Amino acid sequence: MTEKYAVVVIGGGTAGLSAGLVLGRARHRTLVIDAGEPRNAPAAHMQGYLSRDGMPPAEFLAVGREEIARYGVELVRDWVVEVTRDEDFTVVLAGGRTVRARRLVVATGLKDELPAVPGVAERFGRDVLHCPFCHGWEVRDQPFGVLATSPASVHQALIVSQWSKDVRFFLHTVAEEELSDQDLRRLAAAGVDVVPGEAAELVIEDDRLTGIRLTDGTAHSRSVLFVAPRPVPQTGLLERLGAELHETPFGAYPVVDATGLTTVPGVWAAGNAIGFAEQVVHAASGGYRAASAIVGDLLMTDLDAAVQV
Repeated sequence: MTEKYAVVVIGGGTAGLSAGLVLGRARHRTLVIDAGEPRNAPAAHMQGYLSRDGMPPAEFLAVGREEIARYGVELVRDWVVEVTRDEDFTVVLAGGRTVRARRLVVATGLKDELPAVPGVAERFGRDVLHCPFCHGWEVRDQPFGVLATSPASVHQALIVSQWSKDVRFFLHTVAEEELSDQDLRRLAAAGVDVVPGEAAELVIEDDRLTGIRLTDGTAHSRSVLFVAPRPVPQTGLLERLGAELHETPFGAYPVVDATGLTTVPGVWAAGNAIGFAEQVVHAASGGYRAASAIVGDLLMTDLDAAVQV
């Protein structure tokens, strides 16, 4: 017999767990499906979350799982392979289980594709970083490098100069003529050195970053490198359900209202499933908003049905 839930949450990261917590406390039978692939897994700590600043991401998620369990929310480690919609939703899991749900929360996040420079993937989350708001304080005043992957990387080089006055902007695959005069003036005003040439590899000594070597053989001493991964939104399930997407400079994401409701009735999205810049604190808020909207939606649906009878 196919199990029936009020809500199935697809994704067991911060957004999904936050939604599960609110739904469980509202006494709705809820299933959270967790593939176990959080975006911030490479990071040793997460910062900027009030009262949880510096907490390891894995510990944060473990606490969240314990909290939702107190309210009877079920969590299963599995992947969703298909979702179909008729009156309700049918969710098929990779492990062979099939469940039904009246409402869905999609919190499948995104994946980061890193520049193909030897050493970058291995050091990501350690001394190769992306977000200065997440890690800037911990590496403040060290020699920074910023690896350009497009002219938009100028913005990253300018932002990180808030945390260090020793910043070198490695153009890598970007030609200097691709930068505007305003870009160059701003970089100069921020004290950022522009370094032409393509990066060949990172220099690692005693398990720490010590520099960046270019294809011409020159090496630049740096202890921190900021990169801009290419975000790959995990929108496959939403697309198959017919959700409308909108293009952004960071990929295509679902069109949602203020609560996270997509253009598919009964389907909400939260966390990095709705945008590239959703930090942990935003994901928690998004899951909460979606869940509280669903509670109201289910209540009014049932009351209207009762009135019609």
